Amino acid sequence: MSIIGFDDRLEHQVNRLFDDFVRDLGVTRRGETTRRPNNDRQKWAPLVDVHERDKDYIVTAELPGVKKDQINLDVRENTLVISGETKKDQQYNEGNTHIRERRWGSFSRSISLPNNVKSAEISAKFNDGVLEVTLPKIEAVQPKKITID
Repeated sequence: MSIIGFDDRLEHQVNRLFDDFVRDLGVTRRGETTRRPNNDRQKWAPLVDVHERDKDYIVTAELPGVKKDQINLDVRENTLVISGETKKDQQYNEGNTHIRERRWGSFSRSISLPNNVKSAEISAKFNDGVLEVTLPKIEAVQPKKITID
């Protein structure tokens, strides 16, 4: 019996090729960051969950390290837009940073809304780095049985 090792070089090359293609398009994949050309700032997209209940939709967005006043929440043409900007931490200006994984820079995430959302009644709350947006539904008109005389 022989054990054959797995050669992951092809998989690595395909992944790198795909990542380069996506980067060249200027697309930010969900939850990832991209560096803007000739600039030290980054752009990222927060991770979201969308949950439907009987009377509303709930959108939950992860925004760790973001302050409430750094978040913009808009509805434009039936689209919920979560955006804002965080600043790079200036705490460690001296010495060398060996690992930097925390996100900073501008962020944006757009979510298409169904036609049955009451835009005027959308509410939001922000707690512990989690934004929760409640999107009430328009009450469906119930069919009315008409008696024929």
